[in-house]
Amino acid sequence: MPADLPTMPIEAFIRFLGVEKGYSEHTCRAYRHDVEEFCAYLAENEMIGEDAGVCPTAVTPQVVRGYLGALHGKNTKKTIARKLSAIRSFFGFLVGRGEVERNPAEQLRTPKQEKPIPACLSVDDVFRLLDTIGTDDLSGKRDRAMFETLYSCGIRVSELVGMNWFDIDVDRKLVRVSGKGEKDRVVPIGRKALTAVRAYREALWREIRIDPNQDGPLFLNYSGGRLTARSVGRILERRLCECGLAGSVSPHGLRHSFASHLLDAGADLRALQEMLGHRKLSTTQRYTHISIDTLTAAYDKAHPRK
Repeated sequence: MPADLPTMPIEAFIRFLGVEKGYSEHTCRAYRHDVEEFCAYLAENEMIGEDAGVCPTAVTPQVVRGYLGALHGKNTKKTIARKLSAIRSFFGFLVGRGEVERNPAEQLRTPKQEKPIPACLSVDDVFRLLDTIGTDDLSGKRDRAMFETLYSCGIRVSELVGMNWFDIDVDRKLVRVSGKGEKDRVVPIGRKALTAVRAYREALWREIRIDPNQDGPLFLNYSGGRLTARSVGRILERRLCECGLAGSVSPHGLRHSFASHLLDAGADLRALQEMLGHRKLSTTQRYTHISIDTLTAAYDKAHPRK
């Protein structure tokens, strides 16, 4: 760090974040880097006083805006938003200490974040993944049932690992899902997923005497406890490697694959919204990326004055 940077306010700020705010070491390190980078910009533009303090009249909203403008083209919007947050917090701290009268970053708008589309598999690749999982042992039966269910229902991985056996209505081919905000919903489950789940439950009874007529966690780890979302991610990574699709998707990617494949096949967007458990339709639209050809075909088929 250059010698002319205001080291004492930054050090005090970082201590404040760690002790008073309880921020993690990683977060404090990131804030330190962002504030030091901003102070370097101030030093280059001769806006830092010689008494190891920030000149209150020199750092205006226009100065901060100019700094953010200099970051464009070199940083993502997410990174710029984080740097602005660090600057805003730093000057808020200085205001509290009486070193500046107002926070020049307080009224600046945070850059609108990009919403990247999660990666997804093609229909052929989903079939390749599921059909490659061998079912000769208990772990294979579990993994096949787990990923068949994840793709069949389009649920979140947290919802998958939270499922119990009695959440499945086998006769009606429905699953009760406990979603975000403890909001329950009911989603369909396909025949192949049900067949895989039944085979797994029967194997649990044969091998470790878990009664299929008693409720409990649907997917178990090697210790007999409920599987975690992190474990599901690791298992999926291994299964993808086994079928030659290493690193292609996360468990969330299977949910996105479900949404994309249904929409491409003509599913109603609002019905899909209900199945995914989205509060806003715009969230569902973000999960879907329909080809122009698909949109054109749908328009030509449906519009009365095409």
